[in-house]
Amino acid sequence: MAQVTVTIDGKAYRMACEEGQESHLEDLANRFDQYVGHLKSQFGEIGDLRLTVMAGIMVMDELSEVNRRLKALEIEVDNLKRARDDVLSDQAKAEEVLATALSEVTAQIHGIVAKVNTPSAKPAA
Repeated sequence: MAQVTVTIDGKAYRMACEEGQESHLEDLANRFDQYVGHLKSQFGEIGDLRLTVMAGIMVMDELSEVNRRLKALEIEVDNLKRARDDVLSDQAKAEEVLATALSEVTAQIHGIVAKVNTPSAKPAA
């Protein structure tokens, strides 16, 4: 395991993470530190624990909103897939009707050609 030192509200914390995840952990810590800094600028010194809890709740609120939006997008994607499937089904039915109509027209054309190419009997004089 890799070791990373992150800073939250000016305090260093040594943390373990998987190899290769060091920069990701540092980025997460920096983003969390921004929440803590924002709260500290709004409320002043209200205690480390309280600031941390408030920042955690803010993060969870944003996560909740992201999850809500993700769920709405998943529903929209499912609806779009169903609509696409319906359109494809309708298109297949339309192509089938068109193919049947073309076959009938082709048969009629062949019938007309056969009649045109058949020598007609001459009427008796």
